[in-house]
Amino acid sequence: MLPFISILCILYLQVITFIMLLTETIKDHMKQAMKQKKTGRVTTLRSLISAFQNELVATKRTPQDILLDNEAMVVIKREAKKRKDSIEQFLAGNREDLAQDEKVELAIIEEYLPEMMSTEAVRVLVLEVQKDLNVVNKSDMGKLMGAVIAKSEGRADGAEIKKIVDEILV
Repeated sequence: MLPFISILCILYLQVITFIMLLTETIKDHMKQAMKQKKTGRVTTLRSLISAFQNELVATKRTPQDILLDNEAMVVIKREAKKRKDSIEQFLAGNREDLAQDEKVELAIIEEYLPEMMSTEAVRVLVLEVQKDLNVVNKSDMGKLMGAVIAKSEGRADGAEIKKIVDEILV
């Protein structure tokens, strides 16, 4: 039984090394940015790597463990949302300089996010799901939004979905 388990472990490690995980890609990009002396990019990628490690610790794993791509994508989306919120706050406080720094970081983080759906594509998706679920009034708004978010697979912004659902369910 023991040789079988060790063979499985070896195969697992080989599979992991052949698949370039998103976290490993970001680490490689950080190394390249360090070599090219792009300090802003290095800082942003370091903060992403730190967020990955924090997620591992929060899920009761060691920082040496590996985050899967779907887990890493959740962390990246969270970090992008933080930057968007910071930009809004800085603009509200008339701090254009700090907002510009956050915009630069957001642009770097968005390179690792999947391409977002256009507003028209989201509208078509909402109408399609509304027809499928037979939603006609605002009391079923939560059901419609949940289905649209699930069907968009993270490629549509929740605020945009809410805005379109509000327009449709008047």
